[in-house]
Amino acid sequence: MKLVSVVGARPQFIKAAVLSARLRREFDEVLVHTGQHYDDLMSDVFFRELGLPQPDTNLGVGSASHAVQTARMLEGLEAVYLRESPDLVLVYGDTNSTLAGALAASKLGIPVAHVEAGFRSYERDLPEETNRVLTDHVATYLFCATAQAAKCLRREGIEAGVHDVGDLMYDSMLAALPRAQASEAEVLASHNARPGAYYLATVHRAASTDDTATLRALFEAFGRVDLPVVLPLHPRTRVAMTSARIEAPSNVRVSEPVSYIEMLALERNARAILTDSGGVRREAYFLGIPCVTLRTESEWPETLATGWDVLAGADVERIVSSAQRPRPDAPPPPLFGDGHAADRIVEILKHDPPHR
Repeated sequence: MKLVSVVGARPQFIKAAVLSARLRREFDEVLVHTGQHYDDLMSDVFFRELGLPQPDTNLGVGSASHAVQTARMLEGLEAVYLRESPDLVLVYGDTNSTLAGALAASKLGIPVAHVEAGFRSYERDLPEETNRVLTDHVATYLFCATAQAAKCLRREGIEAGVHDVGDLMYDSMLAALPRAQASEAEVLASHNARPGAYYLATVHRAASTDDTATLRALFEAFGRVDLPVVLPLHPRTRVAMTSARIEAPSNVRVSEPVSYIEMLALERNARAILTDSGGVRREAYFLGIPCVTLRTESEWPETLATGWDVLAGADVERIVSSAQRPRPDAPPPPLFGDGHAADRIVEILKHDPPHR
């Protein structure tokens, strides 16, 4: 079987690193990078660090509006699919690369496999929600990270091809954790941080960066917590801060984006994590680090129910009190599989191959 895997953003590189290696033992994989994330710290470092094969094609779409970016991807991916004639197209997550990869394949009658199917925030004004819903409704294989995600699909009338395989993010973290642990002393020293004596923050979603009042509130909250805040800064956030003339408070240690291994080391040693990132939220949960989600909706109600994750939005008082709350008494229950999601995906594709 020949398949095309489509990636374009940082979280997809992390998941593809573990699945691509497994796929290539059994199938002929063509890896396509859309270029949605394109500079070294947001793209190339992950290929080097995680041993991900170099892309067979890089579309180089770069930054643009949602419509322009998706349109460029559709045009480029259609040409790749026509040239490669794959039996299956595999997409990850909820980015514009995800939707473009699935839609271009569906228009050509090529079966689609969606990794991380079924996640729902039920906030239709979010571009990520549009991307994940539309992708699920054209997919042949829907690989869910949790039982809750599979349940969401059933509520929408999607039952065929749904598989609860576990979370590839967990697979990836387990594989990378020994390297992260080995680098912790060096990483913490480079950020002038001590174990358990800092908060780790990330801010990158359009809902956080494009509204000046929201972005100001987040930085006000960061400035009011009781410990230093380590903030690897996404390029989009840096531009938004400059445009809105927002300066980081004195306790916030701003850095360039960090690699995956460095991020895991920072996550493992944080007092708590403050983030609007879905992937970072789950990594916090896997590692047993309290999380404050800087959003008002959640695709992962499971993490909220355990008390390890709290929705705070841009409410300054709630962010501060949630960050400084006591750790939950019980460890996080294993809701995201056992670290063998990649194996399950490959076995399903081997025993139930796609038909065009």
